[in-house]
Amino acid sequence: MRVLVTGGAGFIGANLCRALATRPEVENITVLDDLSSGNLANLDGVGVDFTRGSILEPGLLADLVGEATHVIHLAARPSVPRSLTDPLASHAVNATGTLHVLEACRRHRRHLILASSSSVYGDRPEQRKHEELATRPMSPYGASKLAMESYSLAYAESYGLPVLPFRFFNVYGPLQAAGHAYAAVIPAFVSAALRGLPLPIHGDGTQARDFTYVGSVVGVLVDAAVREVTSRTPVNLAFGTRVSLLTLRDVLASVLGGPIETAFLPPRAGDIRESQAAADLLAGLFPGVCPVPLEEGLRLTVAWFEKTASTAPAAARGAQSP
Repeated sequence: MRVLVTGGAGFIGANLCRALATRPEVENITVLDDLSSGNLANLDGVGVDFTRGSILEPGLLADLVGEATHVIHLAARPSVPRSLTDPLASHAVNATGTLHVLEACRRHRRHLILASSSSVYGDRPEQRKHEELATRPMSPYGASKLAMESYSLAYAESYGLPVLPFRFFNVYGPLQAAGHAYAAVIPAFVSAALRGLPLPIHGDGTQARDFTYVGSVVGVLVDAAVREVTSRTPVNLAFGTRVSLLTLRDVLASVLGGPIETAFLPPRAGDIRESQAAADLLAGLFPGVCPVPLEEGLRLTVAWFEKTASTAPAAARGAQSP
């Protein structure tokens, strides 16, 4: 197998490359990333062929797809708040960029795995979001992800392209950045707690998420590539857990061994109240998968944050202190 990972220098992509590198079936890993949100340091020590470039460069993309046997498409412009600020940029990367990936895979007949998002469901009243629910995205980001997965399924029907679109929920773990305005909730919580700052909670904290450890996600992605799994519908890549932000705070406090202060902030536009996956379809396609429990995942994540802080240059550590 020769695997092309778009967005491979990002949080999930770099963890995926590490997992792929351990598989004897994988003889080469190529990463395409423009480093707009990824970091080349995430790939330190991982044997990949790195190309700095964009999925909006169809010629470059076609060349790299032609040299691969499998494509895992993770490149995206992430974040709901970011899409509210610049919806055209989110559409260009997430929708139009995915069309370029699909065209390259159609030309070379490559198996394609794609990363969509639970944001396509919007704020539906059903607690467990199953794949047959009508979609109702509440943000340009969610709409762009719905467009990308819809195009992939259209290419499967129109051209017989082997595709597997996953809907990621709230993925967390090592390599996930915290120090920016669009940081996801768990790295923001962990970073604040380790610095002795209150945890920032937008809203009342009763909103719930289906948190999924990145190791569980990449395990499924690797298996899907090796077995060339396909689906005629999107597949939730989460395991049906429901954790409120207040519960998350309490579990993190248990991991850290002490109480944590909380700072309640106004709700953010585009945020949803409930995000819990129905995992039946995932279990049918990957019957042996066993997710990492939240407390264990948080311990691994905290350990990575602590190690990163301890190995950072002294000046950088000082700049991050409260």
